[in-house]
Amino acid sequence: MPDYIVGDEFITIKSDVYIGYKSSIIALSQNNTPPNLFIGHGTKIRRFAHIVCISEVIIEDKVLIADKVFIADNIHGYQKPDMPIVDQPLEFVSKVRIGEGTCIGENVCIIGAKIGRNCTIGANSVVTKNIPDYSIAVGAPAKVIKTYDFDKSEWINVK
Repeated sequence: MPDYIVGDEFITIKSDVYIGYKSSIIALSQNNTPPNLFIGHGTKIRRFAHIVCISEVIIEDKVLIADKVFIADNIHGYQKPDMPIVDQPLEFVSKVRIGEGTCIGENVCIIGAKIGRNCTIGANSVVTKNIPDYSIAVGAPAKVIKTYDFDKSEWINVK
């Protein structure tokens, strides 16, 4: 289990989930609205992961998350330049959903985006826009470079 959990009453962790060493799982209620942080059956989250939810983060079944991955539906507020950022409230970006069977590479940041099922997100990518099912995405910002063509039964390069 993770080393650091906040808001466990807002967190659902299904069976056969592994969460690695020094990981943190945080669900914060803001404006009296309970967040929903859900981790599906058979998901494997490796070391040093950091997941922060103020509205909704859904990680579906059988997702593989490598070391040092950051997942959040929010960012730190920065609208008041005369106030330290640490004193400003978190700002909701968008709900996060990571589809069943997806693999998230090492050092990836996912902020307010949905990732489809059976996707691969390459190491060091920054995902801020939605990624469709059966896609491979890499880069900062992440861009889809391949999708699976079921008619041809092969991965097709995206131009």
